Order: sequence, then structure tokens, then C-alpha cells
Amino acid sequence: MLQFNGHGELAAEILLLKEERNAVILSHNYQVPEVQDIADFVGDSLGLSQAAARTPADVIVFCGVHFMAETASIISPKKTVLLPDLGAGCSLAATIDGEKLRAWKKDHPNAVVVSYINTTAEVKADSDYVCTSGNAVKVVNSVSSGSFFGRFCEGEDGTRDGDMAGRVPCSCWNNPGCRESEA
Repeated sequence: MLQFNGHGELAAEILLLKEERNAVILSHNYQVPEVQDIADFVGDSLGLSQAAARTPADVIVFCGVHFMAETASIISPKKTVLLPDLGAGCSLAATIDGEKLRAWKKDHPNAVVVSYINTTAEVKADSDYVCTSGNAVKVVNSVSSGSFFGRFCEGEDGTRDGDMAGRVPCSCWNNPGCRESEA
């Protein structure tokens, strides 16, 4: 049995509940070791959502943040998705919400919106495409040229934007580190 850093009884209770409820525990890489130790899968947000889609479990316990649990719920609509910490948020996802995106789209009616996966379900629903850091260039390049691109950048320092800068017309949401251009 897992020692769970001296909390063996708690680990045993979690494992019993997991079995009784036909649950799977998904843990993001940044979770503390005790959570990772008891998880069935540990990984990044995309990998965990893919694990959620593949699992035969009825209940998904997502030890991550809101957008991760929302994504799991979207791709596994017949499963119950639980988020143990309802206060778990993501600073990137908090930079834009559906209302702000709809206002931006109203000002840019011809825009094609490509959102990063680390956004809320509401933002994803109002986006034309959703990308990951691994496929952002491919996704944006697949959209017909000459379009105006709205995209939400990954970090305030623009670290992931280097792949996009100068390659496609891009308007970045609320990111001073992102270079912008319009077609």
C-alpha cells in the first residue's frame, strides 16, 4: 500500500472510494508527490485529457485546474468529472473570458480565432480552432492565408510566440510580449 507520506489511512480510503465508484485519478505534473503517487495517470493537460477520453472509468477525478476538468468533461460527456479543488485556476485562462472574446470578435468580424488549449470551455466554444503549443503553427498555417488571426498567447513573456512571429498575421490577446500584425 502507498504510504502517502505517513497518511496511509487516507490513501487506503481514496483507493477504496476509487474502486467503489469506478473512478480514475488524473494528476497534472505540477501536483505534489502525494497526489501523483495515488494517481492513475500523471502528465500535462493535453495528455491527461486524452487519458480521460480513453478511460473506461465512470468518474474522472481531475487533480488540476478548471479548464482541464472542463476539457475532460467536453470530451467525455457521459462521465462524471470531479475537480477536488474548486479554487484551482490558471492565470493564462483567466486573461480572457467568453464575454471579452465575443466583444473582440465584434470588433474583428472577419477574424479567425485560434485559442490555446489552456482556456475555458466558454472561450473554446467561441473559437474557430483550439491549439496546443505543439501544434499551434500547423493549426494557424492550415487556415486560409490572408485571414486576420486572433490568437491567445501562452505566456506574458511571449516565449511560445517565437514560433508564430513573422510567420502568420497575428493579433495577440492581452500579451505585451507578443508581436502583432494584421493582414
